[in-house]
Amino acid sequence: MATGVCFRAFALSMACILLAVPLLEAQDPSKLSLEYYSKTCPNVEHVVRTEMECAVRAETRNAALMLRLHFHDCFVQGCDGSVLLDDTATMIGEKQADQNVNSLKGFELVDKIKEKLEAECPGTVSCADLLAIAARDAVVLVGGPYWDVPVGRLDSKKASLDLANSDIPTAQQGLLTLIAKFWQKGLDATDMVALVGSHTIGFARCENFRDRIYGDFEMTSKYNPSSETYLSKLKEVCPRDSGDDNISAMDSYTSAVFDNAYYETLIKGEGLLNSDQEMWSSIAGYSTADTVNKYWADPAAFFKQFSDSMVKMGNITNPAGGEVRKNCRFVNT
Repeated sequence: MATGVCFRAFALSMACILLAVPLLEAQDPSKLSLEYYSKTCPNVEHVVRTEMECAVRAETRNAALMLRLHFHDCFVQGCDGSVLLDDTATMIGEKQADQNVNSLKGFELVDKIKEKLEAECPGTVSCADLLAIAARDAVVLVGGPYWDVPVGRLDSKKASLDLANSDIPTAQQGLLTLIAKFWQKGLDATDMVALVGSHTIGFARCENFRDRIYGDFEMTSKYNPSSETYLSKLKEVCPRDSGDDNISAMDSYTSAVFDNAYYETLIKGEGLLNSDQEMWSSIAGYSTADTVNKYWADPAAFFKQFSDSMVKMGNITNPAGGEVRKNCRFVNT
């Protein structure tokens, strides 16, 4: 009886949240295509791939940095390169947002790729498309799946600090809030669980996991001795009162490889971020827990859904349109 009451309450809560969230207008399929640059810049993917290969070979973490840039771009105004804009005298950009400042990196790599693209095809390839292609290559280069990237996005002429602060999911948020934030972008709970699987190659700052390791980590990991050893190491990295910028891998098993091992950390109750562990441990997470279990048991299913969800997320465009920036940090003059 109690279980039924909880379920009905959860369903009612979800209904209220989803009704309150305005869905984005469906992406017009004609806006993006696989052939968009076939005549104007046929070597675009080769140029991006070559630079990404060099970058990931030099530092594996560059893969995670580029993937995260694409995520944080698409969650604000759509995939429009707005996250790349530097502050100006009249605009504070998204780099200063709570979820970006001191943690979002990879901008110099974007500059380098853009410079190569401008030399190859001046004024042709948008920064938003650059990010989408580079994110795909980043995943492939560390063992993840390949997917075709539709292109033809335009770069926004403005950024939004307010939207970056409100729309990007945070490490401390609960499951219902996270589901609502993804739903607002046209992404469902299955997309969310698959896309968050990108944390298999990600790192988090101490500031974002301190509350978790000094909070309910022991409870969700059921005081397992091996989990206690891992927790002790995390506390060395992230003391209670210092070390905000210290980092730890979100996949404690294979942080340099894009695989499904990240989901095992959630099943063992060892998720580094509260927002991640919520997908398995939350009382509201009956469906997301099933999906987590599925992706841990079937890596092929995870790869397939991740690829599909990346395309779905990448198809979120900025309805205001824009331009093709010559420099990803500034609008054209």
